[in-house]
Amino acid sequence: MTEGNSAEHATLTSPFVEQTEEAVEKTLRPHNLGEFIGQERVREQLSLILEAARRRGSVPDHVLLCGPPGLGKTTLAMIIAAEMPAPIRVTSGPAIQHAGDLAAILSSLTQGEVLFLDEIHRLARPAEEMLYMAMEDFRVDVVVGKGPGATTVPLHIPPFTLVGATTRAGLLPSPLRDRFGFTGHLDFYDPAELEQVLHRSAGLLEISLTADGAAEIASRCRGTPRIANRLLRRVRDYAQVRADGVVTQQVSVEALAVYEVDELGLDRLDRAVLTALLRLFSGGPVGLSTLAVAVGEEPETVAEVAEPFLVRSGLLARTPRGRIATPAAWAHLGLTPPPAETTAPSATSSTANLFDDLGQEP
Repeated sequence: MTEGNSAEHATLTSPFVEQTEEAVEKTLRPHNLGEFIGQERVREQLSLILEAARRRGSVPDHVLLCGPPGLGKTTLAMIIAAEMPAPIRVTSGPAIQHAGDLAAILSSLTQGEVLFLDEIHRLARPAEEMLYMAMEDFRVDVVVGKGPGATTVPLHIPPFTLVGATTRAGLLPSPLRDRFGFTGHLDFYDPAELEQVLHRSAGLLEISLTADGAAEIASRCRGTPRIANRLLRRVRDYAQVRADGVVTQQVSVEALAVYEVDELGLDRLDRAVLTALLRLFSGGPVGLSTLAVAVGEEPETVAEVAEPFLVRSGLLARTPRGRIATPAAWAHLGLTPPPAETTAPSATSSTANLFDDLGQEP
C-alpha cells in the first residue's frame, strides 16, 4: 500500500489511497514525463537528470520525492523507471523491519534497476544504516555467524537508483537525506491543473465531462489529483443513475451534495470537527484528544485527515494551548462568534487559566 495506511483514513476526500482504488490508480497513471500534469519545475529537473544519465550510459542519481500524499510521488517513481528504461522494485519503509530484509532486496537487484522505497522516513534504524553504504558505495556488509567467531562479508551490488518517497521530510536523518543526488518537492495543484487531470482521467474512463463540470469538481478536491479522480468517479455514478450520464456543473453540484462534499471541499468529518469546535467549545482553544472524543473519531484520524486541510484553508489554527477556530470558520458555517471579553480578568482567574493551559494537550 502506498503513501500511508489508508485503512485508517477511508474518507471520500482523504488523500490516502484505498485498497479498492489501487487497480483504478494504475490505469490512470501517466507513463512518461510528457503525460504527467503539473509539478512543472520537478518535471523539468527530472527530465534533465534522466536525459544526462542516458547520454552517459549510467544510472541516475538517487532521487528523494517529498510532499503530501496523493500528489504523484509513486507515479513519478514509475516514470523514472520507464524513462530510463529499467525494471522497478517497489517496497516501503514499514515493510523493512530488519537489516537482513534490506540486504535480501539489495542483493537481488539488477544493473540499473530502480528501487522505490515509499514512506522512507519509517525505515528501521539498522536497515537505514545499511542503506547509507549501499547508496554511496553500492556495497553492503553482511555479518556471518555470532559472537567472537562472527565475520563481516562485503557484498557488492550492481549500481541502482533509489527513489525514496516521504510525506515527512523532516523525519529523515541528515546522513540519509544528504545521500540523495536530487530532492523534488511536490506542491498542491491549482484548479486549472486539476481540470486537465480530470479531462485526462475522463477520457481514460470514458466519462462524458463538460468544462464547467470539471471546473466544479476541481474546486472541491483540495489541490490533490487523487481526490479529483475519486470525486470524478463518484459524480459519474450519480450522472449514470440520476441524470443522462454527462457530468455537467449542475450534476456535479447535486452529486457532491449527496456525498457531503461542500464548495470548499470539506466533507462530513471536516464539518464535524469545525462544528464541535464552534458549538461545544466556543471556538477553542481545545486539545486534540478532547476534540476527537467530541466527534467520535480517533485523535490520529482528526490530526492526519481533517486538520491539515482545515489549517491550510485558514479555518483552524494549531496553538500551544490547543486548536482554535478562525473567523473564516464561523463565517463558513454561518455561525456568529461569541462576543469578546470586555473586562480584564482578575489575578486569581489569570493564575487558574495558566495552570489549566499547562494541563491542556496541544
